[in-house]
Amino acid sequence: QVQLVESGGGLVQAGDSLRLSCAASGGTFSRYAMGWFRQGPAKEREFLAGIDRSGFTTYYADSVKGRFTISRDNAKNTVYLQMTSLKPEDAAVYYCAANWLGSGSSRQTTSYAYWGQGTQVTVSS
Repeated sequence: QVQLVESGGGLVQAGDSLRLSCAASGGTFSRYAMGWFRQGPAKEREFLAGIDRSGFTTYYADSVKGRFTISRDNAKNTVYLQMTSLKPEDAAVYYCAANWLGSGSSRQTTSYAYWGQGTQVTVSS
């Protein structure tokens, strides 16, 4: 069983960049495809990006394609989400999640067995 801890959230201005990190422990990190999701107030949890076990293949939601980049460092047991050109509508709690069976392409929360506690991102206009 893997434990996930996100970090790097905070308050930024529109147009700024931010990098989120998700550190994994308690399992073999390279066996999991990983995903990033977010959830705004009164909204459903939304898939943003996924990455396969090797880090070679990535997947993105249309809403963030070209602005967000997912990557991973299996030696450091960490997955990242680099966010650029942030907008006020990007404000949400951001979660990383681990997928034991899939490739990271799944956009369904039910495909991910393990979740972090989330990190808040606030974007001021």
